[in-house]
Amino acid sequence: MAPALPREFGYVALVVFLYALLNFWMAIQVGRARKRYKVQYPNLYALESENKDAKLFNCIQRGHQNSIEAMPVFLTTLVLGGLQHPVLAASLGVVYTIARFFYFSGYSTGVPENRNKIGGLNFLALVGLLLCTASLGIRLLIDGVL
Repeated sequence: MAPALPREFGYVALVVFLYALLNFWMAIQVGRARKRYKVQYPNLYALESENKDAKLFNCIQRGHQNSIEAMPVFLTTLVLGGLQHPVLAASLGVVYTIARFFYFSGYSTGVPENRNKIGGLNFLALVGLLLCTASLGIRLLIDGVL
C-alpha cells in the first residue's frame, strides 16, 4: 500500500489552484491587449514597423509567455518538494505566485525593467523549491520512503 499524503499537502494543491487562476488572469490580459492594440492571431508578437503600440503589447505578451515558460519547473518543484515539506513548499509557492503577479504587472507597464522590482522575488522562491525537491530526493535515496 502506498503511503498517504500528509494532510498539509492540501496547501500545495491550493497553491497549484492559485497559480492556475493567475495564469488564466494573465491570459485574459493578453487577450484584452490583442484587441486594444490590434494584434491579430496567430501573431505571437507585434512588429514595431507595423504597430505603434508594439512594445507595450509585446511586454504584456512577454510577461505571460515568460510565466508559462517557467511554469513546468515551478509546478514540478512545488509538488515534489511539497511531498516532504508541504507547508514550506506551499509558502514558497505563494511567494512565487505573488511575485509572478508583480512580475507580470511590472512588465505590462511597457518598461521591462519594472518586472523585477518585486517580481524578482520569484527567483528566490524557486531556489527554495529546488532545495525542497533536492531534500526529497536525498531522503528517498537514504531512507527509501517518505
